Amino acid sequence: MADITKALYNMRLLDDLAQKESSIHRINSLVKLITTVIYLAVVISFGKYEIIRILPFVFYPVLVFTLSDLPAMPIVKRILLVEPLIIGIGILNPLFDNQRILLGGMAISKGWITFLSLFLKSSLAVTVGILLIATTGMDKLAWALRILKVPKVFVLQLVLTYRYIYVLTEEVARMMRAYSLRAPGQKGIQLKHLGSFLGQLILRTLDRAQRVYEAMNLRGFTGEYNRGENEKVNARDFAYLVGWVLFFIVARIYNIPKLLGVLLTGVIG
Repeated sequence: MADITKALYNMRLLDDLAQKESSIHRINSLVKLITTVIYLAVVISFGKYEIIRILPFVFYPVLVFTLSDLPAMPIVKRILLVEPLIIGIGILNPLFDNQRILLGGMAISKGWITFLSLFLKSSLAVTVGILLIATTGMDKLAWALRILKVPKVFVLQLVLTYRYIYVLTEEVARMMRAYSLRAPGQKGIQLKHLGSFLGQLILRTLDRAQRVYEAMNLRGFTGEYNRGENEKVNARDFAYLVGWVLFFIVARIYNIPKLLGVLLTGVIG
């Protein structure tokens, strides 16, 4: 039961963090979304053998995290949850791309380079995605998507699915509490009761979701997502967007780590 309650708290934590009042939180939602999309497009555009040139792009999530005043552990835990999937996708690269090259006087398989490149790009993508939700919130992101003319059916599907997870988890918590009261001292649900438990869970969540939908219709819901307020893009938001986009373009065109190495050592490679 404690695990379910903890899971529900963890799911709502990102929405709670989005209510903070840091300098990043006050940036227009549309501006943050566009900046993140451009960042992802630029990072993904790097070749599979490029690692060093991607390193300057670590600066963006690090600075956003620092200025947003977010707690470190909740963000890090969410990033680590995805890392095993990323590793599982790329760990076989050394077997398929086993051509060797000399790197620092040591022969290394190109597969390991592609694996590290994939790992770095995927980790950056996951990190900026989590930071976007934690500094904006799903409601504001949905509003920004509609401003960008994303079809309302996709936006509503995204938002309602996100909210349905809460409904599902709350119903699991209620049913687990009722089950534990009827079976004191028992850990978990017995296998013979699991089918009935899951069936009741689906029926209860669907019934509650239907009541939520009927309540939305009674309040004038017409299929369009509307937050009831509009955010204005000011000079600070515009400067944020232009500044980061210029940085992304410069870092994509020029090999910044190499230029810094030449500047510091005076050795032209």
